[in-house]
This record gives sequence, structure tokens and C-alpha cells, in this order.
Amino acid sequence: MLPNFAYVRPSTLVDAVKELAKPGAAAHAGGTDLIGCLRDGVFDTKSVVSLTALKELHGVSATPDGGLRIGALTTLAEIARHPEIAKLYPALAQGAASAASPQLRNQGTLGGNICQRPRCWYFRGDFDCARKNGEFCYAENGENRYHAIFGGETCHIVHPSDTAPALVALEAVATVAGPNGKRKVPLGKFFVLPAVDHKRENVLAKGEILTEVVLPKAPEGARGGYRKMRVRGVWDFALAGLAYSVVVKGGKVERARLVLSGVAPIPWRVAEAEKVLTGKALDAATVKAAVEAAVAGAKPLAENAYKIDLVRAVVEEVLTAIPK
Repeated sequence: MLPNFAYVRPSTLVDAVKELAKPGAAAHAGGTDLIGCLRDGVFDTKSVVSLTALKELHGVSATPDGGLRIGALTTLAEIARHPEIAKLYPALAQGAASAASPQLRNQGTLGGNICQRPRCWYFRGDFDCARKNGEFCYAENGENRYHAIFGGETCHIVHPSDTAPALVALEAVATVAGPNGKRKVPLGKFFVLPAVDHKRENVLAKGEILTEVVLPKAPEGARGGYRKMRVRGVWDFALAGLAYSVVVKGGKVERARLVLSGVAPIPWRVAEAEKVLTGKALDAATVKAAVEAAVAGAKPLAENAYKIDLVRAVVEEVLTAIPK
């Protein structure tokens, strides 16, 4: 059952920031995650602040330097079918298209997908876990087959977003508006590891709103995409996935960005694998070395070591398929 709360629908960004700065306020965009959290008692709220009237948070437009600006309230369905995104930033289009179900993609927004709360059954359930001010992470010794194999100190959640890994791979920059004005945050620095603060998933402070994401001009000759492995072929979260943007010139990799999904509390960039690829031809030996670099440092729990094999498989499959 939903708790009682006030519903506010400000007409300006300034008013929205003021409302969200109040104690117990929660932002409402598409609502596909928020309503579930409130119904399940994941957190309480005194007021729900709807952002839907803020027109500047909607839509896709070109930037002066040849990139794209995407408003935080743009739906996943709009992103998945947008011709320029599909052409220039296929990793993002494919990530948006692979999220949830058609109904949820038509309702859910880019900002909501990036900022959604963890899907960990201990966090979502009736457990006083570390992320909810408890003393420890129940996943460490409990059922943990879907939990993190990287970066899980103190809390072993995995970040549930399919668009966030693509945005990190594409070096996107978020604009955040708050009580102190606006600031720019690279998506690679937007998310917070449990080792830094196990009670937060991102850098948003009280009263701050993610208003837009800006994609830089796509590198000439870039090949990209998003490959997602899941329990079911549709409507499921990633067990492991890979967002990638690779530039091959003269038969060698000039630039590589590889970001894993479903295996860490944040979109997990595998920088060592990128180093292995850069300056090399995409032959079998290079791909094999990159695959092993991608799983280096993995620390599986009792029931999720299979994710190491999934990461190996998805990285090998993607890199092998990139045209030489």
C-alpha cells in the first residue's frame, strides 16, 4: 500500500529545486521506480515533486559542437527510436531499447533510468541492510547470485541501468541543477561506489535534479553498441552486459571505451582492457588478452562466480564482431 504524501507539480525548475530541498521530498519523473519503492516501503516521503511540467527537461536537440543534448525527461522509447541517436550513438539506442518492457520504456525516462534505486532483494525487502542504515550487507552470506563481482565493498548491489553504461562509454556529461545553481558532471564520475559512501548511488545532493545529458560529437569511424545477457530474453535486468565505443583506423584500435553492466554497484569501466586494445590490431591474441584484462580483479561471492564467464563471453563476442 502506498503511504500518504503531498503531490506538488511545479511549473519552473527553480520551484522544483525549492520543493525538492524540503525534508522528505522525492522527485517524480516517469514514476516507474519511485512508485514501486514507496509501495514496498523502501523509503518514506512527505511529498512527491512531479517534474513533468518542466518542458526544458524534455526532448533531443543538437549542440553547437555536433553532439546531442537529451533532456532527463525524454522517455526510453523516444531515445531507442531516435534516428540520430541510433546512427551516431548506437550503444545508447540499444541500451534504451533493451531496458524493461515496451510499456515501461514508454513511461520511464532517461533521468529515472540513470538514477533508479538498486534492485537488490535485501534493499527492496524487509531487511535492515547497510544501505538502509543497518550494520552489514546481507548478500555477503545470503542469496547473492545476482550481486556484484566488482566494487562491492560494504554493499554488493549492481547498478540496474542499461543506459548508464552506454553514456559512460560515450563520455557523456550530465547537467545538474540545485540550490547552488547548475553544475556539470561527467557520467563517469556521477556514480558513487560503496567504498566511498555505501548509502548513496550517485553524486546528487539534496534538492538537486539531473536535468539533461550531453553527448559529445561522435568520433569519426566509431563502432559501438550494447550487448546484454539476462535470465530471460526480454524484460529483465542484466546479469552481465557491455557498452562499447571503439575506433579502428588503419587496422588498429585508436580508441576504446568498454563499460560493463550488471556486475558492479556502478557502470564498471574496464580501463585495463581498453589499454590492451589501444594501438593493437583486433586479432585473436589481442581479444584474448582484453578478455582476461576485463575480468581481472573480480571478487565473486558464493553464488555468482558464473558472472566471470559471462563477462569473458560478452567481451569476446563483441570484440570479435567489430569489423577490422
